[in-house]
Amino acid sequence: MDTSSSTHRRRLPAGRKADLAAFVEQAGQVTVGDLAEHFGVSIDTIRRDLDQLDREGVVIRTHGGAVSAANGQLKDRALDVRLRMQTEEKERIAKAAAGLIDDGAVIMVNAGTTTLALARALRNHRDLTIATNNLRIPAEIAPSAFRDLYVFGGAVRSITQATTGPVTFTMTPGGPEVDIRCDLALIAVGAVDESGYSTSNLGDAAMMSEMIQRAERTAILADSTKFGRRLFAQVAPLDGADYLITDAEPSADVKAALAQADVELVIA
Repeated sequence: MDTSSSTHRRRLPAGRKADLAAFVEQAGQVTVGDLAEHFGVSIDTIRRDLDQLDREGVVIRTHGGAVSAANGQLKDRALDVRLRMQTEEKERIAKAAAGLIDDGAVIMVNAGTTTLALARALRNHRDLTIATNNLRIPAEIAPSAFRDLYVFGGAVRSITQATTGPVTFTMTPGGPEVDIRCDLALIAVGAVDESGYSTSNLGDAAMMSEMIQRAERTAILADSTKFGRRLFAQVAPLDGADYLITDAEPSADVKAALAQADVELVIA
């Protein structure tokens, strides 16, 4: 019998879980089958280990496996993964953002899990007009909250369940574009640093930027894990927003830059 293999199988569960967490962090994304084979245990055992590590916030459980919860891994995560991340923080941010919205307001909302939380937080609002590229919002928002709900057309990004493309509506197919404006744009971004707000996809950045340009006021929604980072495509400079709604204080440098840009910092 292979001695090292026997020792590996007899290892205490706590030790295996530590090794499993390290393995997931290094690989970034794994399947249950791969882990069971690597550690020489049953698939049911791996599932139980992953469930516990997920509860402890060490990994993020996905259908058929797990991904690392470490910052910097899988920058463009699928929606089902991102829905499991910073959930409490996003709920607090969403509640604070909802407080900026008056009944009867016209708002634009972009794609993202934080804006999905916002849609749920609007359940007590009434007579809103909402325009969004977030394909999940029609299913998440309470029907009593809105008078009209529009979804921007365009190419669909399955990873985010959203459309990308120009922010336009026409009265008839191929007809002239209707000029649209809103009272407030609520924009969830992937990163915030002294240079501004950014995201990982160029098409998403273009749509978010155009929503901002068509809004009387703009609120950026970003949990504190987004601070001090810069992603591929800039959405807007810091002064392109009126509010930054987050869950914790940013660094002194970012906070000073926000103050200089006259952005109101809202800590949920």
